[in-house]
Amino acid sequence: MAIINLLTTTPKIKTDIHSHLLPFLDDGVDSYEESISILKALKEFGYERFVITPHVMFHKYNNSKHDILKIFEELKNRVLKESMDIELHVAAEYYLDEHFMELIEKEELLTFSDNYLLFELSFSASPLFLNDAIFVMQSKGYKPVLAHPERYVYMHNPVDKYIDLKNKGVLFQVNINSFDGYYSKPVKQMVERLFKVGYVDFVGSDAHGERHIEALKKSYESSYFKKYFKKNNILNDKIKL
Repeated sequence: MAIINLLTTTPKIKTDIHSHLLPFLDDGVDSYEESISILKALKEFGYERFVITPHVMFHKYNNSKHDILKIFEELKNRVLKESMDIELHVAAEYYLDEHFMELIEKEELLTFSDNYLLFELSFSASPLFLNDAIFVMQSKGYKPVLAHPERYVYMHNPVDKYIDLKNKGVLFQVNINSFDGYYSKPVKQMVERLFKVGYVDFVGSDAHGERHIEALKKSYESSYFKKYFKKNNILNDKIKL
């Protein structure tokens, strides 16, 4: 993978809190070798700490806490042999469904830092029990972090749902690649809007493979990303892992 030369004015981020770099678990990397290759590429961007977050979806990627930790330990051992000088942590990206609600009740969740809980929604329709889920998460002491809110197009118009979620204390993690229109033009417009009003708490690579690394360089160089990054209280490098 080619060395990536970033502009000196690019915002610096040392901690990535969203990626799919554990093999055999979801639609991310296919091998430990690929995982290490992607980690090396991200290190060239300046990343030093990584929270790897495989999907947990009962209907598609029904990963258990035990299975995730087992593969994570193997990856850590391999990274150690590579002498990469990076810090690895693990959590998960939970799909909001009935199974997720059961895991909350059982307290069998993988979180990062101070009990931050990364979760995602359906891309086709808003879940009926979203508000209930937020209440349960918070009542159990979790800090809900909504993954890539800009990608839920059904929330774009009107934007009241975003305001409501922020008022409920939900943190927003946007994907850096949204800035370059990687997902779509409407998503690009929404991520710019969320940044403009100061709604962004975390940014993530959401890296699944090399295709995301190539797109990441373009997004980092986006004028909007540079302009708005410093106007938001980005927590990536402020949290203790």
